[in-house]
Amino acid sequence: MTVSSIIPARQYPEPRAMLRLIKPITWFPPIWAFLCGAVSSGIPLGANWQTVVLGMVLAGPIVCGMSQAANDWCDRHVDAVNEPDRPIPSGRIPGRWGLWIALAMTGLSLAVGWLLGPWGFGATVVGVIAAWAYSAEPIRLKRSGWWGPGLVGLSYEGLPWFTGAAVLLNAAPRFEVVMMAALYAFGAHGIMTLNDFKALEGDRQHGVRSLPVVLGPEVAAKIACTVMGMAQLLVICFLLVMGAPWHALAVTALLAAQLAAMRVMLRDPKAKAPWYNGTGVVLYVSGMMVTAFALRGLA
Repeated sequence: MTVSSIIPARQYPEPRAMLRLIKPITWFPPIWAFLCGAVSSGIPLGANWQTVVLGMVLAGPIVCGMSQAANDWCDRHVDAVNEPDRPIPSGRIPGRWGLWIALAMTGLSLAVGWLLGPWGFGATVVGVIAAWAYSAEPIRLKRSGWWGPGLVGLSYEGLPWFTGAAVLLNAAPRFEVVMMAALYAFGAHGIMTLNDFKALEGDRQHGVRSLPVVLGPEVAAKIACTVMGMAQLLVICFLLVMGAPWHALAVTALLAAQLAAMRVMLRDPKAKAPWYNGTGVVLYVSGMMVTAFALRGLA
């Protein structure tokens, strides 16, 4: 008699597995970016705190959580190789429950986005489309080491920043706000490339052409560091041009600390990429908020 014949297959998801499916640890970047956008708008946050909180919840737990559920469902075969203990391949979320959760959260995302007005709803539609385009066949932009991280960087940093500003302004943000959001989204391409290191073996087996798979860990890590550094150098230049030298100096100091961390990471990219994502990325997002306050002061 086998173990599988003794233990019946689970019919309903395990509650803790459902929480793990939507990955709370991934919510911070879009929440932070939305807050940066709200700050950069120049609109008082205290008088609009309900809108700001609703937008942060939408950007993080709802839309980002939905994207994680969709990605895990579409990646269930890859995860069976990379991380078999994840909720879907482990069976703690059985059958098609992963798909149903992702679809239900898609509907919830659109409903909450509607509450934030036309700019919030429009941005939510873009975010939902991007999430499914990244993970689902036949588009599955995740297969590309260039388009995949670029789309995630845009969705995690650029789009929430733009949305935070647009929702409070109830209008398109100023050019400077859009430009800074775009630069930090561009730099996030490097962060997402480093994030691909943890799935190296499964990506190879299932045809996901991430940069670590196609170019090797060493070259991919150098490209990631170059992209992150280049984006912030441009931010610093624009801050100087816009008359915010002290903010530019602060971002420069944060970049210098990142460069020191990059030197450590580049000694062994495959082993140190997770470490860098826990150290250098904190410095990166700190620069985002410094930049947001610079834009607020120029509003």
